[in-house]
Amino acid sequence: MPREGGGVYLRSRRLEPATDGLEHGTMDDFTAAFTTALTLIIGFDRDLVAIVSLSLLVSLAAVCLAAVCGLPLGAAVAVCRFPGRNLVGALLNTMMGLPPVVVGLALYVLLSRAGPLGEFGLLYTPSAMVLAQCILVTPIIAALTRQTVADLYEEYDEQLRSLGVGPWRTIGTLLWDGRFSLLTAVMAGFGRASAEVGAVIIVGGNINHVTRVMTTTIALETSKGNLPLALGLGIILLLLTFMLNAAAMAIRDIAKRAYG
Repeated sequence: MPREGGGVYLRSRRLEPATDGLEHGTMDDFTAAFTTALTLIIGFDRDLVAIVSLSLLVSLAAVCLAAVCGLPLGAAVAVCRFPGRNLVGALLNTMMGLPPVVVGLALYVLLSRAGPLGEFGLLYTPSAMVLAQCILVTPIIAALTRQTVADLYEEYDEQLRSLGVGPWRTIGTLLWDGRFSLLTAVMAGFGRASAEVGAVIIVGGNINHVTRVMTTTIALETSKGNLPLALGLGIILLLLTFMLNAAAMAIRDIAKRAYG
């Protein structure tokens, strides 16, 4: 059956109702949907490529921004001594579990026309989605960085003090020394960003060819009964996450062999 955007997908009569899904379908329905999903992936379906490209662009941009904010923040909390330091650490750990829909709602209020940032016109744009994911990912990177840098600081504290290294140089030194271990924190942030649904659908609107990403498309197409596209995107999402984490582990192993 033709679909807007040039792609083709299979719609079984048993799969079409939104409430049916696979509950009343047969194994043949699932096999046909899975086969069509693979066909869409192998054939580089235009809609599929557009959705995956936007998803990667949004998630990678959000993770880069979150890393710029979270890495030095986590390191500063680990190294610097200031009143309320333990409270800040506990707050970072708590914010790792921020409810995405609450973040999305707060951003919606801020970015809507009546909100304080409404004049920038960011609502229902990829920029708003990047901002939402960045807010969710930053505490994860910061909290994991704090733990990693705290362990390194405990090991090198006396040596750094004997050399007269100040706190800011200490932060830079420890971040550089732990750069390969900190890949884990960044990958954890990417996993959270790429799997996000609630916040991005609120501030992005899930607009076709504008703000539709993999997770929101999977939710939408599954509810419509279009399992091939949903399965195809699910397979790609899992493969991308696996490939990035495998690459991070490979880099860490190579670094350990090279630097000891």
